[in-house]
Amino acid sequence: MYLFITFEGGEGSGKSTQAKTLAERLRKEKGSHVITVEEPGSTLLGKMLKAWLAHRDSALTLLPRPDTQLSLLETSIDDNSLPDILLHAAAPRTELLAFVIARTQLVEEVIRPNLRNDNIVICDRFADSTVAYQGYGRGLDLKLVEMSNNIATRGIKPNLTVLLNLAPKEGLFRKFGGKKDDYFEGQVIDLLDFHRRVREGYLKLAEQEPKRWLVIDATLPKEEIAEIIWQKVSQLLKT
Repeated sequence: MYLFITFEGGEGSGKSTQAKTLAERLRKEKGSHVITVEEPGSTLLGKMLKAWLAHRDSALTLLPRPDTQLSLLETSIDDNSLPDILLHAAAPRTELLAFVIARTQLVEEVIRPNLRNDNIVICDRFADSTVAYQGYGRGLDLKLVEMSNNIATRGIKPNLTVLLNLAPKEGLFRKFGGKKDDYFEGQVIDLLDFHRRVREGYLKLAEQEPKRWLVIDATLPKEEIAEIIWQKVSQLLKT
């Protein structure tokens, strides 16, 4: 049977570690065919977006080529070349559209085909991240975010979404050790307040769909968290 599991949480919550742990255990103990992906980064467009987020002061030039849909050029092209797309602005709606484009490719190329083949797909962040970060965090209209997500996902929803719930101050300290070099910080957004809004957004989403969400205290030992997730996933596999 197919199963679509997503992991969500703020910075430093440990979601990536738990996603990998679950995938490995499913393969070892259940013999399951598990596909692991992440947002952004698991497709060509996702890798481009990830690179842009890490270096927002540099424009990414996207130019169609015969061998791929879009290619990342290390050097810029002149104005007389073929039309290109420049992702340079850090405006919230730019972020939203960039994530939607990358997610659309991920759904079409990886997630949907594997679910059709009855595989288990584990995704490190998915559409809920956009609601939490661009909606609640950046303050974009939630209806706009929902419409954008619907275009990208084509109605695909996770069977289970694991939320690793952690106070932003603790999460940021875990990830950055006190350094404020988060690519979502910017010059006009208070880092801690932004991540507080993101956390609140996640918790509101979990309240709206309690059957889909599994909220776990991320301060628990890693082994205990992994066991809670395993018990839930094992129940889903029996249904």
